[in-house]
Amino acid sequence: MGLLLIGLAVGVQGSLLGYRAELEGFPNSAIGLLMSCYFAGFLVGSIMAPKLIHRVGHIRIFAALSAVASVTILVHALYVNPWSWALMRLLTGFAFSCIYVVSESWLNQAASNETRGQILAIYMTTMMTGVCAGQFMLGLADPQGFQLFILISVLVSVAAVPILLTAMTTPTIEEQERVSIALIWRRAPMGVMGIILAQWCASVIFGMGAVYAAKLGMSVGEVAWFMAAVMGGGMIFQWPLGKLSDSMDRRWVMGGASIVAAMAALAASQQAHASVLLYILAFIFGGFCLSLYPLVVALTHDHLRPNEIVPASGTIILIGGLTSVTGPISVAFWMENFGLESFFISLAAGLGLLAVISIWRVLTIPALPERYKTEATLQAPATPVGMVLHAENESET
Repeated sequence: MGLLLIGLAVGVQGSLLGYRAELEGFPNSAIGLLMSCYFAGFLVGSIMAPKLIHRVGHIRIFAALSAVASVTILVHALYVNPWSWALMRLLTGFAFSCIYVVSESWLNQAASNETRGQILAIYMTTMMTGVCAGQFMLGLADPQGFQLFILISVLVSVAAVPILLTAMTTPTIEEQERVSIALIWRRAPMGVMGIILAQWCASVIFGMGAVYAAKLGMSVGEVAWFMAAVMGGGMIFQWPLGKLSDSMDRRWVMGGASIVAAMAALAASQQAHASVLLYILAFIFGGFCLSLYPLVVALTHDHLRPNEIVPASGTIILIGGLTSVTGPISVAFWMENFGLESFFISLAAGLGLLAVISIWRVLTIPALPERYKTEATLQAPATPVGMVLHAENESET
């Protein structure tokens, strides 16, 4: 229940700030910067959270960072300017990242090796459901007022209550040496390229999707349907595409999904206003684009030794986090200089590049033997949804 409320707050907050920034007339460059600040804060938080937890403990960190996340959204309503918003987004990203570390480590402790995949899948489904449903909260009040900001603050504060009152013993987080980017590149260059391109696309959607919709002249309700269609597609298509990649060469699935998403993006770029067709295209685009991240993570894990998978998770987050910071800024530049349609065209270009790389690798490099493949699970990019997993080591099998 607590994580569902967090998902609701995260979902409505990201879209609210993007939509409100456009209404306030913030320059594209400023909007791109403040949206990128969330991902920068998220990255810093995922790195620093284990050290902070070691110093003061899970409960205190969760309580403190919940308070920070609750307060920062209120500051947005008090000081409406790009620079204060950028600072608050940085702090919000940091706070939510630490909250996810605490929550996920508890989930890992409650799980066994046999149930961990199911529990984390339920966790991701719960969070994504909250994020999708949160889009429709935009219509509960005027985005130019302060009521929505107060509501988000209340959601974050109430979400902390069931977690802070838990009777479970807090888990131990063991800091580990990370597997280097160079080692992952040597083992799975396709995985590294896929993480970069899939994460860049995801950060653009989460960071600038509502801004694009507002610039297209959509109403509050239409923005909510547009963003919910994209995220809902990503939530629904993850599992079937993951299962398909378990039974065949993942690179074919990645290439095919990238092509479908790129075609949907190109078609969506030609839509000049909100319509059922745009929502359908957004759903298809989100379904295949946002499902790429778990595929490339699974592909990367396929090429790692069992004792390297857990330490490599931090490096994968680092690669994705660094990429996320560039997404909103770069697309804001493209929209400023090449028009509104460049939002989806730039996404189509990134997806097209991933499709070419995936298919070229399939045709030139033999498939990995079936016995080395891991099982794909529901995951989200290092976006507002979480999945940072700095929890204790899993037993090796």
